[in-house]
Amino acid sequence: MADRGASALSLPDDWPAHPDPILALNQMGSFDWDLDTGLFHMDPQAHEVFDLRPEEYDGRPESLGVRVPRTEGRRLDTLVAQAIKDGSENYGAYFRLRCRDGTLRWTHTQGYIRRDETGRPRRIIGIVRDATQELGEFAVRREQAGQDHARRDQTDVVEFTTAALAHARTVQDVIDVLKDTHGVTHLGATSLVMGLVEAGRIRLVAEGPEGSFVPGTLITRIDEPYPMSEVVRTLSPRFIESPEEFAEGYPILWPHITDLEITSAAYLPLIVQAQPIGAMGLLYNDRRGFTPEERNILVALGSSIAQSLQRAMFYEQEKDLASGLQQAMLPRTIPSVRGADVAVRYRAGGAGGSLGRDIGGDWYDLIPLPGGRVGAVIGDVQGHDTHAAAVMGQLRIVLRAYAAEGHTPATVMARASVFLHELDTDRFATCLYAEADLATGVVQVVRAGHIDPLIRAPDGSCRRVPVPGGLPLGLSAEFGRLEYPVGTVELDPGHTLLLCTDGLVEEPGADLDDGVQALTALVASGPQDVWKLADLLIDVAEERGGEDDVALLLLRRRGLDAPQTGGRLQQHVTPGDPEALTEARHMIRAAVGAWGAADRSDEVELVADELITNALMHTEGAAIFTLRVLSGSDRRLRVEVEDSSSALPRRREATHSCVSGRGLLLVELLTDVWGVEARGGGKCVWAEFVVPERR
Repeated sequence: MADRGASALSLPDDWPAHPDPILALNQMGSFDWDLDTGLFHMDPQAHEVFDLRPEEYDGRPESLGVRVPRTEGRRLDTLVAQAIKDGSENYGAYFRLRCRDGTLRWTHTQGYIRRDETGRPRRIIGIVRDATQELGEFAVRREQAGQDHARRDQTDVVEFTTAALAHARTVQDVIDVLKDTHGVTHLGATSLVMGLVEAGRIRLVAEGPEGSFVPGTLITRIDEPYPMSEVVRTLSPRFIESPEEFAEGYPILWPHITDLEITSAAYLPLIVQAQPIGAMGLLYNDRRGFTPEERNILVALGSSIAQSLQRAMFYEQEKDLASGLQQAMLPRTIPSVRGADVAVRYRAGGAGGSLGRDIGGDWYDLIPLPGGRVGAVIGDVQGHDTHAAAVMGQLRIVLRAYAAEGHTPATVMARASVFLHELDTDRFATCLYAEADLATGVVQVVRAGHIDPLIRAPDGSCRRVPVPGGLPLGLSAEFGRLEYPVGTVELDPGHTLLLCTDGLVEEPGADLDDGVQALTALVASGPQDVWKLADLLIDVAEERGGEDDVALLLLRRRGLDAPQTGGRLQQHVTPGDPEALTEARHMIRAAVGAWGAADRSDEVELVADELITNALMHTEGAAIFTLRVLSGSDRRLRVEVEDSSSALPRRREATHSCVSGRGLLLVELLTDVWGVEARGGGKCVWAEFVVPERR
């Protein structure tokens, strides 16, 4: 035998047949179970583990029943039998035994199954040991791990809720975050209540679940005996840890919530800058009490909610102010127009949650004009703030005034551009002004950097109307005096003119032309009624969202109920505008046909062309062309061309080889009567054509 030293740890050569010293050192006992005889031999240390004296044990496994509870014994027997049956070499198990003093303690056993050459089990040798300390430490670690996990879960919920609240813009958004499945219900709460302080009272703004509302608590005084009132008064949280404490502390409220089976509750004051703005309550039905960590987490949650609520309330106040300003800048009412159905709509855009920016410079206007005409305006001032709205209000009023003074559409737009520049603002504006004669259907359109209008026919077809345009308003200084060409459009009875701002067609990342095509298709498939169509378009814009405002004006020309005794069209013609005569001819032909005098349209067009050409060639500056219907003993069409020269026209004798000189001769031959009138510093050359009454 090798010399291992003379010590208490010296082991015999046949180890592990005699492992007693090592087992004793590790507070383990050994056993040897002879399966043939059924005897269960234990060493002294094993007796100590089982809390048995040697004389109290006869070597039979059944005698251990005095220490091993019946259920534990059956479980161990099943485990050993299964190991023998499966051919396993060993097994291990934790079980409880009852000590001499009646207490239970955990024990661990591990056995090794010895088999003969045939595989038959003959003996089981193994160890038993006291596992109380081991499992106790494990239980502590598990409990600590569970607490850490729960704390992490709660912290994650607070962080998630705080992140979600960062995107809440309104009070309702805050409430929705809290009532969401990922909100505070993950903290274990089964019910939520929230109230805001208003004029010395608390107004309930959220309660749940459905059906948990307590009558009489919609509005409560701060001095009433309710938990939310208490935390607002004291500025301190109130943690209620049992139903008994709840019933004793708040006897008025408790009878109304007993059906919720509340076992505890946490009421938190919502404080901002040392002032209470409200209170929140979390009610639980599966817990009692709150640990210090849980209290700290809930208080932190309350602080985050309070900050979000303050931002939301500020935002709603700013939004109300902005909305009021926007409405004040837009027309209060739209006048009724004989011969047309008009619908207008406005939608304020969002701007990513920035306070005071739910207002913009989009506007619409409808301007009644003499002679059965009407001016329709749509525009958009650059920017999305109160300054843009203020500029829009001034521009709308000025443009309306210029139109009402009788200026031509081109002059109205040019003067509006100069005015905007002289406001000394860095803003520019896009605008479209359409002046419609509802008797003839002739619409003169001027466009300043704005999108083209659309026209929808009674059959539902819809088309974009390309209109020549000028630069946006307000750029006069940078580009000199701006010229705005006038386009002419015919609006037949039953047709609808649609004017809108780009918020209705623009989408982030999408081409403007694609947006116009999508709008055209939507209008084509929409209802015929202009009010229902306007509702459809603004609803689509609302569903799509977006940060830009939307202004919309629809004008549908009705068929005239009775013959019109009057009508008037006017156009400003400049020498440098090569399209002016073409537009005038187009307007004349459409108007004369609409007034029931199509058989004389060639004559009227030729005379008007001659008078306009004479004014541009023989005078300096522009001319104003007017076509009107005169009623009296006979019905007449009157053509007027006004210029700034006092020199009267004179007839010249033209030879066969001359290319000019025959103008006034044509006027005299084609008209029923013509003449010249002095007009201030200039003159007006006029001609009249007798036309039959319309039938």
